[in-house]
Amino acid sequence: MRLSVIGLVLLGLSSLAHADESAPLERGTAILEPFALRELDKGAFGLGAMLAKSEAPLTGAALFALPAMVPVRKALDAEFDRYVDKHKATLPNESIGVGNAYAFQLFDRAVLDSSDARFVLAGIVNRMDRAFVDPAHCGEVRLLYRLTRTTPPEAKGGEVASPRLPMTLNVVLKARGDEQAKSDRPSCADIARRWLATANLQLTGAELAAKLAAPDGPLALIRPENIHRIETNLQIAHAPKSAVRDFRTDYMMKVFDYQAASNSFEEAVLEDQVDRDRLLADADLAREFKAWLLEPVNLAAFDRGMAVIPDKFLAKVAVAPTPTGFVNSDLLPAYGLVQGEEGKGAVFSEADVVGALEKAAAQGVTLQTIQSVAGFERRLNDSSCGGCHQTRGIGGFHVPGVDWMAEKPSNTTVVPASPHFFGDQVRRRDILTAFAEGRAPDFSRGFASRPQLRGSDELAGTVYNDGWGGHCYAAKSEAAGNDRSFSTWTCAAKLSCQTGPATRFGMCFIATR
Repeated sequence: MRLSVIGLVLLGLSSLAHADESAPLERGTAILEPFALRELDKGAFGLGAMLAKSEAPLTGAALFALPAMVPVRKALDAEFDRYVDKHKATLPNESIGVGNAYAFQLFDRAVLDSSDARFVLAGIVNRMDRAFVDPAHCGEVRLLYRLTRTTPPEAKGGEVASPRLPMTLNVVLKARGDEQAKSDRPSCADIARRWLATANLQLTGAELAAKLAAPDGPLALIRPENIHRIETNLQIAHAPKSAVRDFRTDYMMKVFDYQAASNSFEEAVLEDQVDRDRLLADADLAREFKAWLLEPVNLAAFDRGMAVIPDKFLAKVAVAPTPTGFVNSDLLPAYGLVQGEEGKGAVFSEADVVGALEKAAAQGVTLQTIQSVAGFERRLNDSSCGGCHQTRGIGGFHVPGVDWMAEKPSNTTVVPASPHFFGDQVRRRDILTAFAEGRAPDFSRGFASRPQLRGSDELAGTVYNDGWGGHCYAAKSEAAGNDRSFSTWTCAAKLSCQTGPATRFGMCFIATR
């Protein structure tokens, strides 16, 4: 069974889990309504307004000509060159270049300099669940933009292909600015209440956009001076299926922090993206990372998904191949970092992890997620940028958004975000509710494959949790039982966990026997 391929098919069906269209999972936590986004993109929330203080559309050529964006383009070009060089060294018989004539078809960088393409607003996401990283600014709000041609392609066979291109650019803003943080006005509770107040709005298009941007709306607090960084994610290369391999698509992610002194975006490390290659090449750095992560206080934060890994251990780029499925751990970042006693060159041995778990327990540290060596390795995988985007993503993206430039954009026929994104909304809403009510939020998160339910049955029986297509774990035998890290990864009634031949991870499908 090709679980990875089946998983991609399921992504197209994920919207079916919205049994009640009047209560979408992202209510109060994100804005994905295409007609409202179209209106917001015209004004203060277009990329031109954010980066150039102009409400006129900002073409790709104009965007990367901005002095603030010149370092971004330079870094992207350098990463492309490294990718091509590495490809030629590791796959010398596979041609690589722009166009269908090549085995590996590169993203055409020329489009970034085009006057016929621009980034359009594809989603707005509340990330106050990240306030544990930056409590003074109440976490983040993200404006997500998708690269799109402004002139539609010519129709072929009576059909017009989507003008959208496989690249997103996220503008990450502080949920409240520096001056607001000093005065505590608005408070984090005030901001959370503004977002939650939108949960039951039965509006679309211009009416919804106006309500969201009104003085008491959640978007009224979004200002260019609050920009913290930008994040880029693009499909750097695609290899169609051939006689020598299945199809493969690689996605490249980079982060650029805003530097006020130079008024520019400078290349930065990706949070939680451990630099695997550098650790395996530097024994001293590897030992330092192991000591840091396995220290009980850091292990506890890592278990809850709240560890802030020091920059010295992190990478400045992540390349995530798809499809990997959730079964091919050899393509995930932790591969080669966790091995048995016989493994050579690994950063962590099984004994290291078992010893750390025993030490944490002896010190009274209660772990929520990591209960085994396999649980530690999976947490190391899916807490990284690359591993998370490989897990329940739409290709390599989490929020590609709906194409509102199409003649009839619709959330009912196009899935605006990934199963991972939708599955996490219950947790994010719970955190907003805690802020709004003046309670200390629980910022912990589960594995990317199985969301935290937070006492809600909203995800029961859906693809996001234990329903058809949900991710599961099957015991080797009834006597052995499930790995304790994945004991809750079961399937709903009348479904069984069907796995591949070399893994206990699988998907919930109708039992065949």
